[in-house]
Amino acid sequence: MVVTTTETGLPLFVLGRSADPHSERGVDCPGELPAASDPALVERARRAKAALGDRVFVLGHHYQRDEVIQFADVTGDSFKLAREAAARPEAEYIVFCGVHFMAESADILTGDAQKVVLPDMAAGCSMADMATFDQVEECWEALEDAGIADVTVPVTYMNSSADIKAFCGRNGGAVCTSSNARRALDWAFSRGEKVLFLPDQHLGRNTAVLEMGLSLDDCVVYNPHRPNGGLTVQQLRDAKMILWRGHCSVHGRFSAQNVDDVRERIPGVNVLVHPECKHEVVVKADYVGSTEYIINKLQDAPAGSSWAVGTELNLVKRLGAMFPDKNVTFLDKTVCYCSTMNRIDLPHLVWALESLAAGQVVNQITVDADTTHWAKVALDRMLALP
Repeated sequence: MVVTTTETGLPLFVLGRSADPHSERGVDCPGELPAASDPALVERARRAKAALGDRVFVLGHHYQRDEVIQFADVTGDSFKLAREAAARPEAEYIVFCGVHFMAESADILTGDAQKVVLPDMAAGCSMADMATFDQVEECWEALEDAGIADVTVPVTYMNSSADIKAFCGRNGGAVCTSSNARRALDWAFSRGEKVLFLPDQHLGRNTAVLEMGLSLDDCVVYNPHRPNGGLTVQQLRDAKMILWRGHCSVHGRFSAQNVDDVRERIPGVNVLVHPECKHEVVVKADYVGSTEYIINKLQDAPAGSSWAVGTELNLVKRLGAMFPDKNVTFLDKTVCYCSTMNRIDLPHLVWALESLAAGQVVNQITVDADTTHWAKVALDRMLALP
């Protein structure tokens, strides 16, 4: 592997100036995150952000580390942040402290004069990477060959690339979030007999079975790495939910045994998990919901109550600090951060802000006009849901 280096001897992708195509996507991250190596970075970030003033708007996803979140003008989930960016037309620069598909969504929803910057181009998403445009096109051809494409509505989770959102827009489908997946599926089934759900099989399955009354037998999993998705034509024809074989590397690690273990360790504990978790975890949990639901649930919980939370660890630790009157613990004993989200660290953020303050736009995320059009069609269909 050839890696370009700078005058400092450090690879460009380490400094956030390029992407390493061989870098990992969603590996385990045991242990504590190290502090920023240079304490002067905090002051440098403050100076650069102050110099930019209203020209810059910094977005921080809930899963970001605290050293980055402190500089965010707004925190939230991916869709909320993209909409917040669109509501700030006066901001010349949108610095998105998240991952690549989130920055793409911000570029789709913001004005042409605004520039969206991702501090580290290697900050991807393992789930979004599991569904490429060519793979989804091949899947659609399989549905056409089975004679069911015309009665199938594609729905993609927000955690997908702009290409996949645009695919859904072109083919009569929509985007959904974890909080409105039920409404999106109701909409889709009012327009077709089947749904192709991309790219998270767990959110699709949990929503269809636990909220809509479908059975597990109504769901099949399409594996893009096997001929015809590993399914027979009859299986495709019989299915109501065709689930893409994708998952979140963080939420997918939680197990039913984790739930059993925490109940044994903490009597009376409430288990609160994200719907990206496996079906067997969700059915054992007490509460299931989106990131915003998890935050609100803990906020409203009575003092002294105990909660085991199955979502990204940065958020769980932050919630524990926000609500010290409650016992908040991580569902899994093994520490796990979202490794790609954590690529956005303080050195990368400082480099991006200082570059912008110096008049140099770095790591700009741009989505081409055709993809933007069709992705926005799919997003607008979601926004029009009752």
